[in-house]
Amino acid sequence: MPQTKDYYDILGVSEDASQSEIKKAYRSLARKHHPDRNPDDAAAEERFKEIQEAYSVLSDEEKRQQYDQRRKFGFDGDGFRGGRGGREVRFEQGDFEDIFGGRGGRGGGFGDIFESFFGGGGGSRARKRDPFQQQQRQRQASPGRDIETTLRISFREALDGGKRQVKLPTGETVRLKVPKGVRDGYKVRLRGRGQQGPGGQGDLYVTFRVGDHPRFQRKGDDIYLTESVSVFDAMLGTTRQIPTPYGQKVKVTIPAGSQPGEKLRLKGQGVDTDDGQGDLYVEIEVQIPENLTEEQRAKLRSAAEETDLL
Repeated sequence: MPQTKDYYDILGVSEDASQSEIKKAYRSLARKHHPDRNPDDAAAEERFKEIQEAYSVLSDEEKRQQYDQRRKFGFDGDGFRGGRGGREVRFEQGDFEDIFGGRGGRGGGFGDIFESFFGGGGGSRARKRDPFQQQQRQRQASPGRDIETTLRISFREALDGGKRQVKLPTGETVRLKVPKGVRDGYKVRLRGRGQQGPGGQGDLYVTFRVGDHPRFQRKGDDIYLTESVSVFDAMLGTTRQIPTPYGQKVKVTIPAGSQPGEKLRLKGQGVDTDDGQGDLYVEIEVQIPENLTEEQRAKLRSAAEETDLL
């Protein structure tokens, strides 16, 4: 017989863990395995889904009690997801009976076994139920449909976060929180904002699309920009006022002898998020003068000869 997926083991908590312990474990694991922190890592993404699935059950007292009963008898953990692809765990009225054979004969004798343990006077009652009632229960348990939409925001809006009005495909308008420092492609879920169904309402999934900036380029939580200096400033050194992505300016010393493509790191001047702050990298671009006078050429040649550059 397949074994129940061990949600306690997935979250690393004991069977008698309190809700606060479960929540603390979930937050720590979700932060560690979040797809945004592990791009292109299929294993981390799968682990993140498992963590969400486990928390969805163990954080709900009723679902946790049902899960503990199922786990006691060694039923397959995948069945606990209710046949909805494993994206999240939900239970509607009648779902539990569906898993154990109450609809259309699925599950064979499991329905009878469960009724004998938890009341109902035997399995024959389920088999004698009115077919019309069976159909009604199926329709009532059908969830609504999930909806997906895209929210386009500017580079600065993504940095600052805040609130935005989002018009849904259904025509409804909702007010959505934009997380501070949100990245392009980040997806959030609004429960119960999807399409209405016979047994409830689906969820809304919003994907953020962040616009480009004419000067800044974002890589993770770090920001990159290019600063052009003359060949003389690169050789002799200079100072510049460098803009940050949040509108301030920082005084930066460009050392003498700086090379083309060299990067200066300004710690903590990158993207500010709830998890920390990235850095700002300034890449040096050296401009070579094209139209020199004969007098300027002579002076440069003389200086080069004195420094053994020629």
